[in-house]
Amino acid sequence: MQEVLDTIGSFVWGPWLLIPLLLLTGLYLTVVLRGVQFHKLTYALWLALVKRREDSVEGDVTHYQALATALAATIGVGNIAGVATAIGIGGPGALFWMWMTGLVGMATKYAEAFLGVKFRRRDAAGEQSGGPMFYLRDGVGGPLGKALGVAFAVFAAIAAFGIGNGVQANTVADVMSDEFGVATWVTGLVLTVGAGAVLLGGIKAIGRFAAAFVPIMAVIYIVGASVVLAANAAEIPGAIGLILTDAFTGTAAVGGFAGAGLLTVIRMGVARGIFSNESGLGTGGIAAAAAQTSNPVRQALVSMTQTFLDTLVVVSFTGLTLVVTGVWELGEEEGATLTAQAFATGLPGEWGSMIVTLSVAFFAFSTLLGWAYYGERNMDFLFGRGAVVPYRLVFIAVIYVGATASLDIVWTFSDIMNGLMALPNLVGLLLLSGLVVRETRAYLARPDWKDPDAPARVRRSPEA
Repeated sequence: MQEVLDTIGSFVWGPWLLIPLLLLTGLYLTVVLRGVQFHKLTYALWLALVKRREDSVEGDVTHYQALATALAATIGVGNIAGVATAIGIGGPGALFWMWMTGLVGMATKYAEAFLGVKFRRRDAAGEQSGGPMFYLRDGVGGPLGKALGVAFAVFAAIAAFGIGNGVQANTVADVMSDEFGVATWVTGLVLTVGAGAVLLGGIKAIGRFAAAFVPIMAVIYIVGASVVLAANAAEIPGAIGLILTDAFTGTAAVGGFAGAGLLTVIRMGVARGIFSNESGLGTGGIAAAAAQTSNPVRQALVSMTQTFLDTLVVVSFTGLTLVVTGVWELGEEEGATLTAQAFATGLPGEWGSMIVTLSVAFFAFSTLLGWAYYGERNMDFLFGRGAVVPYRLVFIAVIYVGATASLDIVWTFSDIMNGLMALPNLVGLLLLSGLVVRETRAYLARPDWKDPDAPARVRRSPEA
C-alpha cells in the first residue's frame, strides 16, 4: 500500500501534473492581471501591516488577522526543512525557482482571495465562510461547479489531518526529542492542550492568537538568520551569483553534493516553493473570506502579501543562510538538520540549533491552527455547522496521535489529498479569471481606491 501511495504521490506532485499546472496558472494570472502583485505591492503591504483594518464593514476578523491566519498556516516546516531539502538535492539554483514560484504565486493568491471574499456566505453561526468550495459551486455553477466544489471540500478536509496536522506534530515531537530529549508524548500533550485552547474559540480566537504570535516567531527566526548572514557578509555576492548561475545550468558535484541536472533544480525549487506558500491550493481564499472588508480587491491585495512574506522573505533568509555558509555542499537531505548546521556557523554555542529547533516547533504549531480552520470550513460546506465542533475535537485528538505514532501511510495519503485539492481549485481560477480581471480593473480605476475608509463615508458630488 505504501508503494502504491508513493507512486500516486510522485505523479500528483511530479513534473507532469501539478508543478507545471500551478506554475503556468500563476504565470497566466500574472499576465491577465497586468502584474498587479508588482505595481500594487507597496500599497498592499501598507494596507496589511500598517492600516491593518477597515471599520464598520462586514467580516469576522481584520485584514491583518486574516493575513496572520494565512501566514500561520504557511510559515511552517516548509520554510526551514523544505528549503534545505530543495537546496540539498537541487543545489543553490533551486532557491531561484522558489523565488519565481513565489512571484507568480502572488497573482494566484490574489485571485483565490478575491474569489473567496466575492462568493463568501454566512454560516448558521453567523460567521463568514468562503473559499474554493463556494466559488466553484456558485461561481463556476452548474453540475461541473458543484462537483468541483464538493471534490475540493472532501480533499481539503482530509488533507488537513496530514499536511496540516500529523506531519507538523510529528516533526515537532522529533526535533524536541533530538535537541532537548523531551519525550514525544509530552510534546504531543503540550501541542494538543495548547492547540485545543485556541481552536475551540473559533476564527476570532485563531485570528487574535495568530496576529500576536506570527510576527514574534518570524522576527526571532529572521534575526537569527541575519546574524549568520552578517558573519558571512563577504560571501553574499558570490552566493547570489551561484544561485542565479545554477538556476539555468544545473549544479556541479562539489564536496558531498553529488550534483543536479537542470530539471532537478527546477523541479525541487518549484515543488518546495509551492509547498511553502500554498499558492494554488486554494487555502488563501478560505482565510481571506473571514476578513472585514467592503471590497474583494482590498483583501486580495492584502492576501497576496502572504506569499511575498513567506517565500520572498522567510524562505530567502533560510536559503541564503544555507548557501553563504556552504553547508549545502554536504549533500544531506535532512532539511532541518542542514539548516541547524548553517545557523551554528554564525551563532555562538548551541544557539544556532536551538533557534532552528524552536522555530520548527513554533512554525509547526501555527500551521496546526491555520489548517484546523481550513478543515472545519470545508466540513461546514459539506455537512453544515453541526459538523464543525466534532471536527475540531477530532482534529485536536489527531495532534497527539501524530506526535506519538508513526503513520506513514496516512500521511502519504493525506499528502496526495493535499495535491488533489489543488486541481479543482486551479480549474476554477482559470474559468473565473475573467471575473477577477474585470472587477479588479474596475475597482483600481476608481479615483478613491486607495482610501480604505471611503465606503464608510457619504460623499457629495461637486454639483451637489
